[in-house]
Amino acid sequence: MPKTGELDFSRRGVLAGSAATMAMPSVAVAVPGSGRPPAAAQTMATKLVVNGQPHDLVLDPRTTLLDALREHLHLTGTKKGCDHGQCGACTVIVDGRRINSCLTLAVMHEGDVVTTIEGLGTPDRLHPMQAAFIKHDGYQCGYCTPGQICSAVAVLDEIKAGIPSHVSEDITASMHPTNMEMRERMSGNICRCGAYSNIAEAMAEVAGGEA
Repeated sequence: MPKTGELDFSRRGVLAGSAATMAMPSVAVAVPGSGRPPAAAQTMATKLVVNGQPHDLVLDPRTTLLDALREHLHLTGTKKGCDHGQCGACTVIVDGRRINSCLTLAVMHEGDVVTTIEGLGTPDRLHPMQAAFIKHDGYQCGYCTPGQICSAVAVLDEIKAGIPSHVSEDITASMHPTNMEMRERMSGNICRCGAYSNIAEAMAEVAGGEA
């Protein structure tokens, strides 16, 4: 066991070292043996087809699809919520399937067909799901609404295609847009305002069923 004086000295040394480290200005670390600073991040040419329009982008390969849409294409309808794939606010449709755009890299979707909320409809010509959300007040603050609508559109397509879910009783039978099926499939889209029942009613109207 160290003596009291030795222990005190160690504490002072650690504190002094920490203070000195914090006081040092940030400097670029040179590449070992080269005498040069590290090279800037490399970029990649990437072609994305978004809402029917091709876009040639030069991106850091670490750029997420969400950031490419918002920061490079200025399509801000797609929202950044948790940025961890847990809230669904960033949901977009890629080649007919819904994904969390915050969890995938833009360069992975070279040539894919990406549809955002802006590509579903316009104020003059709303998509049926957009019109149903308005009719049934399927939103309150509206922040999660773009992701909710994109997901809802894809959910009905999944059911129509016969893709089963966790609550499907018979995975070999035809799928039907029941209340339970739609709620289960939409469970990855969180609405902090609690408009779930209105969202279910909007989806049921588009599906031709009953919530």
